[in-house]
Amino acid sequence: MAFKTAAGYGNLPNGNFSPVIYSKQVQLAFRKNSVVESITNSDYFGEISNMGDSVKIIKEPEITVKEYARGANVQPQDLDDEDFTLTIDKANYFAFKIDDIEEAHSHVNFSQLASDRAGYRLKDNYDQEVLGYLSGFKQASINAVAGTANDVVSGTKAVSTAGSDELLTSMKLRKDSFSNITTGSAGDHSIPLAPRLGGATAQATATATPLQVIARMGRLLDTQFVDADGRWLVLHPTFVEVLKDEDSRLLNADFGESGGLRAGLSIGKIHGFDVYMSNNLPAVGTGPGTSGSANQNSNYGVIVAGHTSSVATAEQINKTETYRDPDSFADIVRGMHLYGRKILRPESMTRALYVSSI
Repeated sequence: MAFKTAAGYGNLPNGNFSPVIYSKQVQLAFRKNSVVESITNSDYFGEISNMGDSVKIIKEPEITVKEYARGANVQPQDLDDEDFTLTIDKANYFAFKIDDIEEAHSHVNFSQLASDRAGYRLKDNYDQEVLGYLSGFKQASINAVAGTANDVVSGTKAVSTAGSDELLTSMKLRKDSFSNITTGSAGDHSIPLAPRLGGATAQATATATPLQVIARMGRLLDTQFVDADGRWLVLHPTFVEVLKDEDSRLLNADFGESGGLRAGLSIGKIHGFDVYMSNNLPAVGTGPGTSGSANQNSNYGVIVAGHTSSVATAEQINKTETYRDPDSFADIVRGMHLYGRKILRPESMTRALYVSSI
């Protein structure tokens, strides 16, 4: 005998509370691996746990070396105790309801599935926001890649000469960073990207190749004496597509059958960088794959590189709780994710604006 379904439970089969076999195999959504966790310094994780908590980080003092003359008095230097702050100033949450009747008819732990998915979505937004911050951009809304210039300083600048995005102008690559790109658009526009094709004696006119851009980012870090060990580079899939078209023995090995770039994972190195791929990098306007003229300043993508000591992060899902809904027969599950991020060494970070020309 089947019993008529109560109002609001039309999702149950045939509109009746009838016995139905549910598969225990659940179709899981695709998940991206977190890149931020791999490229940032999380040494301060255990020191902060609540919204508004902060840690004062002391900078290494700069020492002046002076020439010594025999018989001269030695003048000791007073050390500056300069510091800056890592603040937990970001908070996101999830909340969902599990109805008692629907839970009773499910042959899988739907609450656990939903909680796992919620945790992933929190981490995904974490990557979107932090990668935007590292690149000098910010989100227009939650769950969206960053797309507008960041003009809000988080705490105090690590270096006083940094801009409101906490980055150094000298470490930013754009069109006028490459002397061969002489098309009429302004110098602050994005770099038109094109591969050097197999058999070509010269690259496409007024473009830079992906390897040239990566090599220039490496040179910028070299001039700042950034350690070679610990360098990372995060690329967007559009940039990687052009990179794969390069005629290079290096890339032929990197993208061969035995290896390659996978989202969130680093396989091998390019020009000394551990390379990651993420579609959570900033995209301005319609992004780097926009067709039409190159050297755009309204539609472009961003890639970012640095050192593992460049940025500090602290994050945790500090509250996850279940309680009865007072207005229905259901459990409510909710959780909160707190985090903070701080650029510690802007001289060890570089970014490039680009648009694909293929």
